[in-house]
Amino acid sequence: MAGVGPISQDWEPVVIRKKAPTAAAKKDDKVVNAARRAGAEIETLKKSNAGTNKAASSSTSLNTRKLDEDTENLTHERVPTELKKSIMQARMDKKLTQSQLAQIINEKPQIIQEYESGKAIPNQQIITKLERALGVKLRGKK
Repeated sequence: MAGVGPISQDWEPVVIRKKAPTAAAKKDDKVVNAARRAGAEIETLKKSNAGTNKAASSSTSLNTRKLDEDTENLTHERVPTELKKSIMQARMDKKLTQSQLAQIINEKPQIIQEYESGKAIPNQQIITKLERALGVKLRGKK
């Protein structure tokens, strides 16, 4: 690149500065005391909930009141009595145990037990499997 043009030297000073202090560094005791000694203005704020756990419990009074006023009974749907009796009757007619029936429909014996005791939440896929295995219609009109 020799001979392309006049070569000039840049003699401007380069200033390297430290990074500005972060918010956490500005709150440090050393920095605050140094600023006080230098006579700088320092703004101090007292947070209303500082050091307490009021923020977590302040909104609960509204939620608690809503819950108290709420009278709706929220429970899962359970197996109807007719369904559990028809499952038991059809299983007895085929002379199957709960575990044998569970093995036929590829489910755990506990699921058959829950359906027959009425504790299970009805699942249409399992009811369909039971209908096929037992050869009876368990849902809808007879």
